[in-house]
Amino acid sequence: MRQQIARKAYERREIANIELSKDSTVPFNVFKDPYLLDLFGLKENFVEADLEKTILVELEAFLLEFGHGFTFVERQKRMIIDDEDIVLDLLFYHRILKRLVAVELKLGVFKAAYKGQMELYLKWLDRYERKEGEETPIGIILCASASREKVELLEMDKAGIAVAEYWTHLPPKAEFETKIKTILIEAKERLERRRAFPQREKPKQLEYFYESKDDNTEDH
Repeated sequence: MRQQIARKAYERREIANIELSKDSTVPFNVFKDPYLLDLFGLKENFVEADLEKTILVELEAFLLEFGHGFTFVERQKRMIIDDEDIVLDLLFYHRILKRLVAVELKLGVFKAAYKGQMELYLKWLDRYERKEGEETPIGIILCASASREKVELLEMDKAGIAVAEYWTHLPPKAEFETKIKTILIEAKERLERRRAFPQREKPKQLEYFYESKDDNTEDH
């Protein structure tokens, strides 16, 4: 408990919750932002394969950081779509939520193209891996930098996708607390902007184009 308090687990979960909209299909109180992977001892200039391998070696520590209820299912989950091999980095199952959780690891800044990639993974998992009684799979993309405004504009959470940063090195205590406080404040400011400027409803399609102008005219 002391370690969770010192590592600001509550605040990091609150940041992740604030990023979710009222129409989110990502459950609250599941993910954090950022994730602290400093205990893994990753060297400079590591690649995605190094990060994935280290997570598997330090799986217990990763699951403790990830949160309660997660169980490991598979690494390099192979999916065949149109005779093409597509690979998901890590696949977990959440026992409480009763759903699969796809995890994709990225080295750099979040890119918009990652949304389509994860949506494809989730739809495949929903069709071929989801068992009776389970909920729709969700996913999380872990990036070195989350690019949170871009994530908000793309409405990732409505597609069942969360995005979070990971930190491989923990700053000194005072700097760490300041950074988490700043991220939390910025998240709350984005939430207030969403409330102040709610998304407009999309105008309905004009139906008269499909209506017959004359009662005696047959529909085409």
